[in-house]
Amino acid sequence: MAIDELDRRIIDLLRIDGRATFADMGVSIGLSPSAVKRRVDRMIADGVIRGFSVRLDPALDGGGTEAHVELFCRGTVAPAELRRILGAIPNVVEASTVTGQADAVLRLKAATMPDLETALEKVRLAPQVDKTRSAIVLSPLIERRDG
Repeated sequence: MAIDELDRRIIDLLRIDGRATFADMGVSIGLSPSAVKRRVDRMIADGVIRGFSVRLDPALDGGGTEAHVELFCRGTVAPAELRRILGAIPNVVEASTVTGQADAVLRLKAATMPDLETALEKVRLAPQVDKTRSAIVLSPLIERRDG
């Protein structure tokens, strides 16, 4: 699953424009469209490229309100158990275990502030959760989805 400099350049071009054509990428890096396609297909097959996505305007996607939440658990809770608990709450769009005082950090999205409050309450009601500490996002400044 090794990638070379040309693969890295293709990945950089896809990060900038996921809809770039093989022909356009080929012109940028000096390869034929078919050579670019073979490389992209290989990187997909090898798991280097794990998928493609669409990023929507949060206001149109029903996710105009966002919070970052530190999660503090009672005792020791396995990551798989946290994944199960948090996976059942659709407003949890990201969750990671972390070092430091908190056990996990979450990103919640909702259409409105009351919806966000309801989602946060669902997180707090899990029996393993001791407390949370939240910060409401005012203005997203940079969002990179590079995987």
